[in-house]
Amino acid sequence: MLTLICYPKCTTCQKAQRWLDEKKIPYVFRDIKADNPSYEELTRWHLKSALPLKKFFNTSGLIYRSLDLKSKLPEMEEQEMLSLLASDGMLVKRPLLLSEDFILVGFKQAEWEKALL
Repeated sequence: MLTLICYPKCTTCQKAQRWLDEKKIPYVFRDIKADNPSYEELTRWHLKSALPLKKFFNTSGLIYRSLDLKSKLPEMEEQEMLSLLASDGMLVKRPLLLSEDFILVGFKQAEWEKALL
């Protein structure tokens, strides 16, 4: 079963959810603000995704900008980044789509079609 991790008010998350619904792809919904990913979860997802950890940051978010993470991330250790991501779900790029075989970060329709259809 897929897990869709989203922030319900995020328009990109809404678009991803609508796409899954239209394709009749079943998933479990998880609100990233109400159920923040843990350090351990983020570590597993990062390793499974094979993406650079900075790809897990919501670079357009208010918290990201207010903490000036654009200039701070390049100097941070992975453990620091994971702790920061685990501290507030709004720092995490969304939507996240989790399966046993893959992790998709952000909604890129072509990427989701390739993985799911």
